[in-house]
Amino acid sequence: MPTAILSVHDKTGIASLAHALLDQGWTLLASGGTARLLREAGCAVTEVADYTGSPEILGGRVKTLHPAIHGGLLARDTNADRAELKALGWDTIDLVAVNLYPFEQTVADPAATLERAVENIDIGGVTLIRAAAKNFERVTLLCDPADYGPILGEMRAGGVSAATRRRLATKGFQLTAHYDHAIQEYLASGPGAGGANGHDSAPALTLKLYRTQALRYGENPHQSAELYAEEPGVGPLGGEVLQGKELSYNNLLDLNAAWRAAVSFERPTIAIVKHLSPCGIASAEELSQAFAAALASDPVSAFGGVIASNRAFDEATAAALGGLFVECIAAPSFTPEARRVLAGRKNCRLVAIADPLLGSDFELRSITRGVLRQTVDRGDPAGTEWRVVSRRAPTDDEWRALRFAWRACQHVKSNAIVLGQGEATVGIGGGQPNRVDCVRMAVERAGEQARGSVMASDAFFPFPDSVEVAAAAGVTAVVHPGGSVRDSESLAAADAAGMAMVVTGVRHFRH
Repeated sequence: MPTAILSVHDKTGIASLAHALLDQGWTLLASGGTARLLREAGCAVTEVADYTGSPEILGGRVKTLHPAIHGGLLARDTNADRAELKALGWDTIDLVAVNLYPFEQTVADPAATLERAVENIDIGGVTLIRAAAKNFERVTLLCDPADYGPILGEMRAGGVSAATRRRLATKGFQLTAHYDHAIQEYLASGPGAGGANGHDSAPALTLKLYRTQALRYGENPHQSAELYAEEPGVGPLGGEVLQGKELSYNNLLDLNAAWRAAVSFERPTIAIVKHLSPCGIASAEELSQAFAAALASDPVSAFGGVIASNRAFDEATAAALGGLFVECIAAPSFTPEARRVLAGRKNCRLVAIADPLLGSDFELRSITRGVLRQTVDRGDPAGTEWRVVSRRAPTDDEWRALRFAWRACQHVKSNAIVLGQGEATVGIGGGQPNRVDCVRMAVERAGEQARGSVMASDAFFPFPDSVEVAAAAGVTAVVHPGGSVRDSESLAAADAAGMAMVVTGVRHFRH
């Protein structure tokens, strides 16, 4: 007669599982709280303390940690192991249903004390999982209530297969690895942790990512690629693909850049990105107006690009696309009318990303034999003060345009230059080894719209030539971080042209 041990914190579905096991002739063992619930549900169950002859001790800290339990789990399917257990008066255990104390939920509460956190570190449950997972050739591990139904179905169909037991064991080790990592991170940085003294004592960075999609190829057809996510089963960027073929490696990179740009603005905003660089960003009262302004910034580069919106993509905006070829569109949602209009674009992927947040406060980038980790640039830090350094202060219209261009500039590859009018880019230059070339690019793309525009630069001007090129094109105001040894020369060029100049003291490189 097979034996199961049930010891769960989350008791979802446990009574139904117990009834089903009893119906199939199983013997049930259970720890204190689980045993009480099962008895109340009318299940015949033996409490672990009665089976082992050892009571729960230390206020429940020790329940299932006993050789009778772990010998029953770890015994191999051999005559020798079975005989050894029988001589001790114990039996093999063939199934474990277990889940863990909610450590992560506990420490997520700002009011949680260190004592409360420590008491929510599960020992017995983790040990049950590891023992069952180690002996997966014989033992079935259920550490997720979602698995109860499928496993019962497999039992009724003839028994749990070796492949299923191995998959469940893998799931168990994934769970305990994640659980231990959460505890390690809390103890390293939580209350009373102090600070790390130098690189050698800093905690290791452990990543847990789930493969969610095998991509057709990487940046180029000869490169293989896969998509991993922080949570299992989530779609690209935490969203859902509503239409179109699978997203490519390059699509995902461009969508990420466009989404970051669009959601950084408060008013209805469209960002158009091509090869990781924005070619147009604009805000307006209506989303369709924002799209028209963003497209006007660089309609040539927009062809074959991706679009992101920080508002529901509506019918008017879908219609405004006209004949423009668009690879992908990301938005919090798409109205039914917009879906009908866009349905005719069979190759255009639609991605709904309901959560406007950018996720973690940290971002990672891989380098050869290592990873860089930094906090996400979410704009100027609190308390940043802009200073007018020129003889002339910006007009109200210039202030509005400067603030928009400054925010847009943060999403352009350095050396980033953005020319803007109102709440729209009119010329963008970036990704070049020197800043004055980026200014020339932005001016060329703006054309006549450069006259009367403002200019934002993600870093200081090392020479006055950038300001001089902008002034010759008709730019009337400039915002930059300042900090160059030649700031006075750039300021003199601005004053000579009658331009307003504002210094922020904050740099926004995006390499």
